[in-house]
Amino acid sequence: MADEALFQFLHSEIIQYVNSVESGESENGRCVSKLESMGFRVGQGLIESRHISDCRFTKDTPRFKDELDFMKFICKDFWTSVFKKQIDNLRTNHQGIYVLQDNKFRLLSQLSSGKQYLEHAPKFLAFTCGLVRGALSNLGVKSIVTAEVSVMPACKFQVMIQKM
Repeated sequence: MADEALFQFLHSEIIQYVNSVESGESENGRCVSKLESMGFRVGQGLIESRHISDCRFTKDTPRFKDELDFMKFICKDFWTSVFKKQIDNLRTNHQGIYVLQDNKFRLLSQLSSGKQYLEHAPKFLAFTCGLVRGALSNLGVKSIVTAEVSVMPACKFQVMIQKM
């Protein structure tokens, strides 16, 4: 429980810091991009790290047969290790697009659920988009990850697998 609170606090501080460095409305895109890049590096590191490997990540997990296996791994093992719960719903069109739905996304829980706060949601989701993209990248899967929020704190992450 304490580590979860620390992660949420660190995430909030990172957003606040990057936002203060990249202040101004024209810099909002740069802020989101910087947060996504930070998440990408962390996602790569989590897959590499011994701590995660000891938690069944890549060491004890059998080789993935296809894209769907990679996504199931992200939704179950990876998401659980980072957010202490599995993704609530995984959908696919079987053409390389996957939608991961989290109905109570912890990193949005500190924002009020009013519609006026929806404009701030991209900053709170960018790090996680990068986290997922970085993890997949280190597993050998090139992807584009985006996120959307219609009602707080639920959100959807869309993962588009890039064919090599």
